[in-house]
Amino acid sequence: MTTLKAGIVGGAGYTAGELLRLLLPHPNVEMGAVVSSSHAGAPVADVHDDLLGDTDLAFSSALGGDEDVVFLCLGHGHSRAFLEQNPLPETTRVVDLSNDFRLAADRDVQGRRFVYGLPEANREAIKTAHSVANPGCFATAIQLALLPLAAAGALADAVHVSALTGSTGAGRALSDTGNFSWRNNNVSVYKAFTHQHLGEIGETLTGLQPGFARPIHFIPYRGNFTRGIFASVYTTSDLTLDGAQELYRHYYRDAPFTVVSEREIQLKQAVNTNKCFLHLQQHGDQLLITAALDNLVKGASGQAVQNMNLLFGLDETAGLRLKSTLF
Repeated sequence: MTTLKAGIVGGAGYTAGELLRLLLPHPNVEMGAVVSSSHAGAPVADVHDDLLGDTDLAFSSALGGDEDVVFLCLGHGHSRAFLEQNPLPETTRVVDLSNDFRLAADRDVQGRRFVYGLPEANREAIKTAHSVANPGCFATAIQLALLPLAAAGALADAVHVSALTGSTGAGRALSDTGNFSWRNNNVSVYKAFTHQHLGEIGETLTGLQPGFARPIHFIPYRGNFTRGIFASVYTTSDLTLDGAQELYRHYYRDAPFTVVSEREIQLKQAVNTNKCFLHLQQHGDQLLITAALDNLVKGASGQAVQNMNLLFGLDETAGLRLKSTLF
């Protein structure tokens, strides 16, 4: 059985904690260094309380140098600097969870070429890649809602999106809009029409449907819950509902984590899993696609593990057979 040594840089944040939850029981992974400059020497379970009893690992100040794969869980803008200042062996593969390498113009650093890591759009390229830029959480939900239309050349009009995310999407650092008193019983809009994930969404859609130049009108909302994304995406379409459902089922026929449901979906079905659930409705000439996923799993760390599995020729679902809890 293949055994990989994995390291994590930026080990104290939410995405690193989720990675550890997934990697510690992964059948093909041995955990190496978990790097945190602010917690070096402290037990990992002192920061990630949910790992108490599961690991005796302590945070380190540096990687071991013998990792097969390194996950970068650094803040946006810091992954590129880390790789420039800490060149990794050519044999070490990298999965970056920041936005530093998601756009085509930004994918080269220190001789590394990053591939955009959305398996449902880019599976074959990921399999032969050396480094992967993990997609953003909102970007994952919105792209999975639209990929079949773009692949069929069926995006003909502007796309409208409203999407609600949990507080963990803002990261672990304290902020005015992330504390319990502000977030509880509260909903608000932020970065309307300007969200940073629009760039990567646009590049993927035009890669599948060259010439698509209609706007994507995206309104993100801060939700009053901890984890998950629920997105409503609609656009003008001349497809029948049956035709659209068949298109989506065919496109995702080999995608183990994207589920097209004939019944309306709910967020709890996706939370704590690596699944994205999709549901289609037709209202006149408008096709509505709702999408639900966990922002920390399929929207971040679970997708990173999925990409690792593809990079090393493992079962794509290894370590990711997770079930939600509705009640």
